[in-house]
Amino acid sequence: MNTIKRASSILLFVLFGSITAALFAQSGEPWTSKDLIEPLALTSMLNNTKGPQPVIYNVGPLADIKGAINMGSTRDNANLAKLRKVLSGVAKDKMVVIYCGCCPFRNCPNIRPAYNLLKEMCFQNAKLLNLPQNLKVNWTDWGYPMK
Repeated sequence: MNTIKRASSILLFVLFGSITAALFAQSGEPWTSKDLIEPLALTSMLNNTKGPQPVIYNVGPLADIKGAINMGSTRDNANLAKLRKVLSGVAKDKMVVIYCGCCPFRNCPNIRPAYNLLKEMCFQNAKLLNLPQNLKVNWTDWGYPMK
């Protein structure tokens, strides 16, 4: 029975994420649903140590998820410049994942500058971790790995 409940919860979470992604695509955000990566998908990649690993950047003020490099809040121009410098050494075809999670996407001051920088620098596989509410609700409450 617990397996059925867990599967139902995951299905609802994925469905909610897909609906959220579709709404963002219509809301004028710089990203579309194809630019989002779901927490479960990223966790699966992190747990598969034999598969290709993305480069993950925390562009906000909260704790680091497993494998993330903390850049600080990219609403601060100095932190955005630091991210630019670090990204200059990353291959353009490498999967690069950014996240903040301080607040709902619509209010976040950090993800847009960081995401726009990835696009400006022509990263072909730039992803935004889909945390539509925040890091706690969409990551830690699900038991996904932290540093």
